Amino acid sequence: MGSGSLIKRSITLKGHRTSVALEPEFWAVIDALANRRGQPLAQLVLNADLNREGGLASALRCLALEAALTGEIQLEPEE
Repeated sequence: MGSGSLIKRSITLKGHRTSVALEPEFWAVIDALANRRGQPLAQLVLNADLNREGGLASALRCLALEAALTGEIQLEPEE
């Protein structure tokens, strides 16, 4: 993860707008995961929100990490 900059996205969860800031590398995995599971990004984020114990951004990072560790998402090595 080289960029270090955060990308903020706004998402509607349970009728309320919220924003989440993640590194682009995490957004890439989250987007790929939603696509792989055949669900809208908002649904994937809502599921993470419903099951989280800490902040939403942390929950999404953990979701991305879990998907990579279990092989659900294949990570491309950085060049």
